[in-house]
Amino acid sequence: MKILFMGTPDFARDCLKEIYESGEEIIGVVTTEDKPRGRGMVLTPTPVKQYAIEVGLEVYQPQTLKNEDFLDTLNQLKPDLIIVVAYGKLLPPYVLDFPRYGCINAHASILPKYRGAAPIQRAIMDGERETGVSIMKMDVGLDTGDVILVERVDILENDNLENVYDKLTIAGCKGLLKAIQLFKDNKATYTKQGDNFTYAEKITKTDCLIDFNKDAQEVHNQIRGLSPMPLTFTKTPDGKLLKVSRSHIADKDVNGEVGQVTYLDKSIYVKCKNGTIALDEVIPEGKGKMSADAFINGRKIKVGDILG
Repeated sequence: MKILFMGTPDFARDCLKEIYESGEEIIGVVTTEDKPRGRGMVLTPTPVKQYAIEVGLEVYQPQTLKNEDFLDTLNQLKPDLIIVVAYGKLLPPYVLDFPRYGCINAHASILPKYRGAAPIQRAIMDGERETGVSIMKMDVGLDTGDVILVERVDILENDNLENVYDKLTIAGCKGLLKAIQLFKDNKATYTKQGDNFTYAEKITKTDCLIDFNKDAQEVHNQIRGLSPMPLTFTKTPDGKLLKVSRSHIADKDVNGEVGQVTYLDKSIYVKCKNGTIALDEVIPEGKGKMSADAFINGRKIKVGDILG
């Protein structure tokens, strides 16, 4: 089976690596254009391109797929299957319809829940206990195609975005390899998603602001869902930014105002609408990541302070 792979970020690179090392025939890799990155704004290839070059795969970086601009390349390559993992551009009908087995996508949620840009973050922030990777046959909609299979993973109480991302990377690679084999064996089946869907909107700065008027569980879910990037934040009484990278729900709930530091004991305990959240790891404005204990010992915070 001739496979054309389309993807851009780390998640896609890891899936490409797994498929390539399994011995499948990858006839080419399509990724987005190189972009300037870092302080020096150096033109940098995508993670998918970097890996493809390392192993000697042909790389294509079309500026657009509109107006059948990519059709000549497809006619030359003649892929049986196109695998799309976080490519970053919508595929027009002529691309979707070209391969014998169509285009399949690995989406990091249990569809039809969490279609869209931030499915992992939103699932954690919503307190979900389970998520997964859906392998689906793509159509012209956004994450609306028929589902071929789902690989499920648990979300534990203190799992953050990084932990869940790692689990989903493994699940996504496993699911794609299973789907390829189903096509080879002519055993692929398709399940329609139905209308009971939710949408995972892109994370904005507003999503990162901690609101202690919420329950402690909601605040904890927000913190871990956005860690290690882009991170939640609050403000100290002097108006300085305080990012939070790790937390837990406190066993002890001391009375106080919402947002008030109620006690200090290696963590910063802050009163929420219901319950208390313990801030375990922080990034003060202009500083690097540090334990809450180190922040406390530096006398940067005291009991009675109001955060937010």
